[in-house]
Amino acid sequence: MDKEKILNLLICPKCQKRVRTHDMFIVCEKCKLAYPVIDGTPDMLISDAWKLAKAKKAKFKHDKHLE
Repeated sequence: MDKEKILNLLICPKCQKRVRTHDMFIVCEKCKLAYPVIDGTPDMLISDAWKLAKAKKAKFKHDKHLE
């Protein structure tokens, strides 16, 4: 299965709604959360999610070593 098909299967662990990719994050518009993608692997833990406003302020980029 290719990467795009796998990403289409992902849902938000908090609300179970569809998510979308945006640069280095998987974004849930309903919950206003952005889940970081680290080394190509989505971190879909609610406790690791960024608030969407913070991700937007960071221009959807992160440095995994500074989190």
